[in-house]
Amino acid sequence: MISFKQLTYALAVEKTRHFKRAAALCSVSQSALSTAISELEKQLGVQIFERDNKKVLITSVGAQVLEKAKNIKLEIDGLHLLGQEKGVVLGHPMTIGVIPTIGPYLLPKVLPEVRRQYPDFKLTIAEEQSHVLVEMVRSGEIDTAILALPYAHSGLHAFDFWDEDFYVIAHASDVSKNQTMITSKELDARRLLLLKDGHCLKDHALSACRLPAIDLDHSLAGTSLNTLVQMVAGRMGTTLVPHMALDQMLYESSDLRALKLNEPGPHRTLSFITRPNYVGIENIERLMDLFRAQLIEYSCKASL
Repeated sequence: MISFKQLTYALAVEKTRHFKRAAALCSVSQSALSTAISELEKQLGVQIFERDNKKVLITSVGAQVLEKAKNIKLEIDGLHLLGQEKGVVLGHPMTIGVIPTIGPYLLPKVLPEVRRQYPDFKLTIAEEQSHVLVEMVRSGEIDTAILALPYAHSGLHAFDFWDEDFYVIAHASDVSKNQTMITSKELDARRLLLLKDGHCLKDHALSACRLPAIDLDHSLAGTSLNTLVQMVAGRMGTTLVPHMALDQMLYESSDLRALKLNEPGPHRTLSFITRPNYVGIENIERLMDLFRAQLIEYSCKASL
């Protein structure tokens, strides 16, 4: 009889494309994992993996088997979670994915209150780019992910909890003393510093400014918002950051100014992304309430 353990081992090999690393991931010996998968292939009468000393390939029929195995794992995980969550909000472990342009600025504002109200809540954070997190949610590797929309997430549900606009960070010597806003037409696209391709914040910023990527100097791309802001401090250009990042971006810096991007918004929406059959929606709703309340408080303080 096919066992759930066999399917779990096979999915680990698919993820790592390596039997030794898959065994370590499953906390078993390599021989035990190999034997279990060989038995699974024998029971099914098909070859799932092609093996040699250098790589592991998935056969065409193996891809079909693994897809069904993922669905089975999601259903079984859902059963366990359903039993755990009954009547207990944030009473059991969760893994939440966040993107690099959200995590460092959102989490310090919201997690202290989560910890205060739910001291026993065990939370694990996984930071990756949006496309990786979407697949991790789909596969059940994480419970949910916080993304900035718009972003493609077909087949998944989105629960919006916050809208925000962008601010232009400029060197103080490059703007007038009393200026508080700026339009996209006033920006010099040739000196606009944005993240490298693959970061959704770049796409959102371009959309907010109604600029095509072709207008940019790609030699002025950074890998983090902090890097971009330091480039602005060095008078290499201007950049755009989300409102929630302003307190960290401008901390103790008299050389930088923040100007609200005077273009129709919101410029991005923060959302929890979940699988359609995810059973922990009550946890998501509670986190949304907590996050929203803390962000409202931050926004009120920032406007003073």
